[in-house]
Amino acid sequence: MKPPAPAAPRRGTPGWVILLALTGAFTLSQAFRTVAAIMAPQLEAEFTLTPQALGVFAGAFHFAFGALQLLMGVGIDLYGVRRTALAAFPLAIAGSLLSAWTTNFEWLVFAQVLIGVGCAPAFLVCTVFIARHFPPAQYASVSGAVLGIGGIGMLATGTPLAWLIEAHSWRAGFVVLGAASALSWLLILAIVREPASSAPARSADSVGAALRGFGALFTTPHTLGILALSAVTYAAFITLRGLWIGPLLIARHDFSLVQSGNVAIAMSIASMLSAPLIGRLDPGAGARRRWIVGFTIAGIVTFTAMAFNPGALVDVGGAILYGLISGFIVLQYADVRGAYPESVTGRAIALFTMAMFLGIALMQWLTGLVASIAAAHGADPFVAVLGTIALLLAAGAAAFAWLPRPPGSAAGRL
Repeated sequence: MKPPAPAAPRRGTPGWVILLALTGAFTLSQAFRTVAAIMAPQLEAEFTLTPQALGVFAGAFHFAFGALQLLMGVGIDLYGVRRTALAAFPLAIAGSLLSAWTTNFEWLVFAQVLIGVGCAPAFLVCTVFIARHFPPAQYASVSGAVLGIGGIGMLATGTPLAWLIEAHSWRAGFVVLGAASALSWLLILAIVREPASSAPARSADSVGAALRGFGALFTTPHTLGILALSAVTYAAFITLRGLWIGPLLIARHDFSLVQSGNVAIAMSIASMLSAPLIGRLDPGAGARRRWIVGFTIAGIVTFTAMAFNPGALVDVGGAILYGLISGFIVLQYADVRGAYPESVTGRAIALFTMAMFLGIALMQWLTGLVASIAAAHGADPFVAVLGTIALLLAAGAAAFAWLPRPPGSAAGRL
C-alpha cells in the first residue's frame, strides 16, 4: 500500500488545515496554563492563599498535563490523533465550568487537574501529526509555527483577561475559556481525519508493546540528559509568564493589573515570534545541541539579572528577553526527533513532553515554596523565585551537556 502524501492525509483537506484545527486546542491549553499570573491577586484575596498555595493551583494543571503524556502517547499510537483529542478535551470544558462556579479551593485545584488532563494531548497530537505527515526537514519550522500560533492563547490571558477580570471577576475568565474550548472540540470533530493506514491494531498486545516501548526509552543512555533539560527550559518561561509576572510587577514595582497584563502580552508576543524564527534557523544536527546549551545559558543570565537587580526596566526587559529566547524549545523537539529511531518517534516525543510539563508543575510548586520561606524570614520572595529558576536552568544545562548524548551528535559543552 502506498503511504499517504506528507501534507494531504485526506483528499480535499490539506494537512495544514487539519493541523490548524488541532492547533486550536493547543492554543486553548496555552491560555489555561497561563491564567494564574493575572488571576493571582483575586484568587489570593478570595481564598486567602499563600504563595505556596498559589503555586499548587498553578502547578495542578501542569502536573496532570505532564503525568498523562505517556497515556496519551499510547492512545495516539492505538487510536489515532483525532479520537485521542476528542476523548480528552471535554474534560477541559468540564474543568472550566467547575472552576467558574466552585467556592472551595480544593475543588478549584481539582478543576485544574481536569483541565490539565483534557489538554494533555493538545500539543502532542500536533507534534505527532507533523512527524507523520510533513517532511522531516520541515519538522522544526512547522513545529515552531504551531508554537507561534499557540501563543495567541497566552495573548488572551494578558491584557484581555485583565480587563475581563477587572470588569467582572476571575470566574468570567473560565467561562469564556470553557466556551472557546467547546468550539475547538467541535472544530476537531468536523475537520480532523486521518488516513486509514495510520490506524494501528487495537489489541492487548499492542498496548503492552507500546508500554514496553516507553520503558526501553528510559534505558537509552542519552535519555536522561534530554529529559533533565526538557524539565526546566519551558518551565522557566511558563513559571514566569504563567504565575509570577503579575505578582512580581504589582508587588515590586506597583504596576496595575492591566499594566502587568500588557507586559505579559509583550512577553507572549516575543515567544510567538521566537519559536517560528528559531525553527527556521535550525542549524541541523551538527550544531543544534550547542545552540540549545547557548540559549539556556542566556536564560540563566537573564533570570540572575532579574533576581538581583530589582529595577522595573530590568524586570520588564528580562521577561520580554526570555520570551524571545524561549522559542529554542523547537530545537529541543528536533533534537528528540533525531535522537531515536523512527519507530519510537511518537513515544519519544510523548516522554519529552511529559518531562517538560511535569517540570513546570515542579518548578511552580518549588518557587511557591521558596517564596513562602523567603517571606517568612523577611527576605525578598522574588529574589528567591528568580534565583531558583536560574539554578534549575543551570542544572538542566549541565546534565544535557555532560551526560551521554545521542550517537553521532555534536557535543554541547558548557
